[in-house]
Amino acid sequence: MASLSLPGADRPFKIEVTDEQLDSLKRKLALTTFPDELEDAGRDYGAPLAELKRLVARWQNGYDWRKHEKELNDELPQFKKEIHVGGFGDLDIHFVHKTSEVEGAIPLLFVHGWPGSFIEVRKILPLLTQASPDHPSFHVVAFSLPGYGFSTAPKKKGFDIAQYAEVGNKLMLSLGYEEYVTQGGDWGAHITRKIALLYGGQNSKAWHSNFARWATSGSPPTLRTAPWVYLSSIFKKYTPAEVAGLKRTEWFEKEGRGYNLEQSTQPQTLGYSLADSASGLLAWIYEKLVNWTDGYPWEDDEVLTWVSIYWFSTAGPAASLRIYYEKIHGEDDSAQIPTIPQGVSYFPKELVVYPRAWTRTKYTVFEKEHESGGHFAAHEKPVELVTDLRNMFAKNGPAYGVVNDRKGY
Repeated sequence: MASLSLPGADRPFKIEVTDEQLDSLKRKLALTTFPDELEDAGRDYGAPLAELKRLVARWQNGYDWRKHEKELNDELPQFKKEIHVGGFGDLDIHFVHKTSEVEGAIPLLFVHGWPGSFIEVRKILPLLTQASPDHPSFHVVAFSLPGYGFSTAPKKKGFDIAQYAEVGNKLMLSLGYEEYVTQGGDWGAHITRKIALLYGGQNSKAWHSNFARWATSGSPPTLRTAPWVYLSSIFKKYTPAEVAGLKRTEWFEKEGRGYNLEQSTQPQTLGYSLADSASGLLAWIYEKLVNWTDGYPWEDDEVLTWVSIYWFSTAGPAASLRIYYEKIHGEDDSAQIPTIPQGVSYFPKELVVYPRAWTRTKYTVFEKEHESGGHFAAHEKPVELVTDLRNMFAKNGPAYGVVNDRKGY
């Protein structure tokens, strides 16, 4: 476990799930009662029964958590630090922090979403910190959101996107990064956008996202919110990629948003099932991992490691749902536009893929459209995502030199 130190100091951390936790998981899995299934259901009704039976059997007998726990600890330099959040007290924040050998490397805060975790930085970490005369290098920080992974969760209502942004900004400042850039998808896009709104210019110098929907209002333009974009969209001929994106968006709005409605309105009710049933948690997350990616070849142990982080998390899986409720019931900042340089990577199987003009602002300095990839870009397409970041901050890139004395080379 983490070593003892003064409050506010970095404490080296290693994941150490207890034998009792592992034994309890196996007992839970052994008691699983599976539902029936229609003969021709396919994936239309949710996660297929045969696939869940296979995964549950593997999780109970065959999957070696200790092996994957060691790999995570060996690959990811992890720490904990107390961060004070106004109105909510001190939270013990778990984070990954790896520095580049390049003295002028660019500090980058990576922010994950749901149903992800700090594990999403795993593939891009060695690429981002790599030293090369041909591209910029980064010092990388990736924290477990409060209530996720091995960070503690807030205990009071109202912990909204602004508070997650506060944690991220204070963490970077506490590590000595007075100026930094950010990258995020899913909730990470919301949070890095909020960081750009609250701390942009002084601390956050540029932001990049693979979830372009939240670059502006997060909604299609209307005559009231964006009259010029709305009027031009009536007569504009969309590209094949934009047409496909609108079809993907239509599918998600019609067939894929049920989880969001429940987590945004009654997360506690759902939380009982996810906290008590390991197989239920597995099905809830596995469905999204498959449906939200672009034919990504998930390996069983890869899925189980991803879900195990939720099962063994400090606050339990129910805590991860509450961000949905707080966002829906909290402040509406959709009319505000961050005024720092922004970069966007478009992946065709993202959940919401709007035409470029809908999400582009006058502060959008970098855009890249990819031919494949889905919602979990850092995990699915790590090379493509890192290449985009390198190009955005390269010597001839549009955001070169935004961080003082940190050119990346």
